[in-house]
Amino acid sequence: MEKRKLQIQSLFAKTMVKDIFIMTFKRLNPLYLQNNPVMFVVFIGATLTTLLFLRDFFLVGFFHEPLWFTASISFWLWFTLLFANGAEAIAEGKGKAHASSLKALAEEIMAKRVLKNGAEETIPAADLKKGDLVRVVAGDFIPSDGEIVEGIAAIDESAITGESAPVIRESDSDRSSVTAGTRIISNSLLIRVISNPGESFLDRMINLVQAAKRQKTPNEIALQVLLVGLTLIFLIVCATLIPFGLYFQSKISLTVIVSLLVCLIPTTIGGLVSAIGISGIERALKKNILAMSGKAVETAGDIDVLLLDKTGTITLGNRMPVELIPFGGVDIKDLAKAIQLASFADRTPEGRSILEFIQTNYGNFIDEKDTTGLTFSPFSAETRMSGCDSESISIHKGSCDAILNFIEKKGGKAPAEFSKLVEKIGLQGGTPLAVAEKNEILGLIHLKDIIKPGIRDRFRRLRAMGIRTVMITGDNPLTAKTIAEEVGVDTFLAEATPEKKMKLIKEEQAKGFLVAMTGDGTNDAPALAQADLGIAMNSGTQAAKEAANMVDLDSNPTKILEVIEIGKQLLMTRGCLTTFSIANDVAKYFAIIPAIFVLDIPELKILNIMSLSSPYSAVLSAIIFNALIIVALIPLALKGVKYRPLGAKSLLARSLLIYGVGGILVPFLGIKLIDILLNRVGLT
Repeated sequence: MEKRKLQIQSLFAKTMVKDIFIMTFKRLNPLYLQNNPVMFVVFIGATLTTLLFLRDFFLVGFFHEPLWFTASISFWLWFTLLFANGAEAIAEGKGKAHASSLKALAEEIMAKRVLKNGAEETIPAADLKKGDLVRVVAGDFIPSDGEIVEGIAAIDESAITGESAPVIRESDSDRSSVTAGTRIISNSLLIRVISNPGESFLDRMINLVQAAKRQKTPNEIALQVLLVGLTLIFLIVCATLIPFGLYFQSKISLTVIVSLLVCLIPTTIGGLVSAIGISGIERALKKNILAMSGKAVETAGDIDVLLLDKTGTITLGNRMPVELIPFGGVDIKDLAKAIQLASFADRTPEGRSILEFIQTNYGNFIDEKDTTGLTFSPFSAETRMSGCDSESISIHKGSCDAILNFIEKKGGKAPAEFSKLVEKIGLQGGTPLAVAEKNEILGLIHLKDIIKPGIRDRFRRLRAMGIRTVMITGDNPLTAKTIAEEVGVDTFLAEATPEKKMKLIKEEQAKGFLVAMTGDGTNDAPALAQADLGIAMNSGTQAAKEAANMVDLDSNPTKILEVIEIGKQLLMTRGCLTTFSIANDVAKYFAIIPAIFVLDIPELKILNIMSLSSPYSAVLSAIIFNALIIVALIPLALKGVKYRPLGAKSLLARSLLIYGVGGILVPFLGIKLIDILLNRVGLT
């Protein structure tokens, strides 16, 4: 992982500096700047003072201010624009550097396309079309996004995720999706291409990290409305100073009025707002989380309710069987054989672990000839059962309530000890599965979950953020309640089906809450699409990834905590820098207003609390500080304000203290120091 990060940073340092420099100057185009009204006003001011300088330079009799003063003001206004453009260009450059590293993955990849007659032809990956079948063997790069039609293999996804540990992908499972640019390291796979050229997941990753194409989020639009409003207010205020000066017979130059306007409008946040949004997406990408939009990152910061699957998120991977419990009169080996038949078509991880448990502890009861004439039913989320049927037998295995409903419809009844044993397993934190033949329950399978270490602390941190957690599980309510209490989630949804997940999300949204959900299976896709924030696992199905608005490239469901922290950090950074920017105006007001009128209204000298040396020095010092503070805050805008899991009131108080009070005090100190420096060099 570290090696890949260093590679991206090196790429950025060597090849992107020139592009950033060019982007910075290209964005002086007024057609681009008009999208940022605050910077557009600065552009007009810089153009106007430049024209005033040229007029005064060539027309000697029309001086209003010394040439050096007008030239200096114009110079620093242009630099204010360049610094603001540079902040956005740097943020975009980092994303484009990452995109360049991703593009390198797709270069010169060849594909073995399988023809209708079974023969293979080698073609460039770019020539593949949706629906094509390709064969990949050990050592090959996967040429395009696809679903595994046949085979199981270990795949190196480090080029995408940065993690060196290989992952297992196989057909007929929720881990059948493969990504272009990854490399197969064992066995072979037959893959069906699911995207046309230029539409693969890798292509979408490259396009999404091209931050220049990023649309503004609702919060950014709301902030822009605020900034436009403040700009209009200060524009009116500055315009009224002209008649005010005429009334007091004070000649106020246009250069000074422009300087005052630029200093009073929120140029700091206006210059950094785009960089903050872009860097939020880039920070998510550093965590190997692909955000489909800036809105997704922001939504993560506002989440109220979080839905998490138990298996793989709260517990370690798959549930494992620990014992078989036959009911009275049923031989343990007969129960084992029935379980093996019922699990034969169960492709879920639990189904495979049950088959392995039976073969290891009781032997193999099924030959290939025994399956002739049998109709197998794979496990499905809707039925929550798997099994096999023929004219003579009907054996099914599944959740206890599903099996109970199944046999009751056939006139059967549960054994007397059924409820007691189910409750006992549930109290132990296990999951019972029932096994039935025709209308009789033969016994139970005790599955055991292993809780992930440290997961309780993660839920404690989420609760400190004000987020309510809901555990989603297919277990019965008793088992779900036991595990929920053990790990510390706020509530749970037991015996979950796709319909129940959707219903829960809609109920929470109807109460005004924002809901996040993680998932990886096709059956999770509707709920992922319904949730305000859907996070799909990269190892999951294509349907899940297309329904979600974030994809975790590491396929680590517990990373939801980092996702939420990135979102909150983005919102905090924007809020803190907005507070700082607006607070800045206080010091600039005390610097420039006395400088404008002090000669004609000596009583205003009392407002010169910084004891600035001259009116020219006061105005120029404020303009220089206004430009340099953007440069000073670029690292904070890109890195983000450090997030702490505190309550809303505590965060607000902290932000006001640091960025509100700090925003007032820092300009007083900065403007005074610049004033001293200007006098030392004899400029004023």
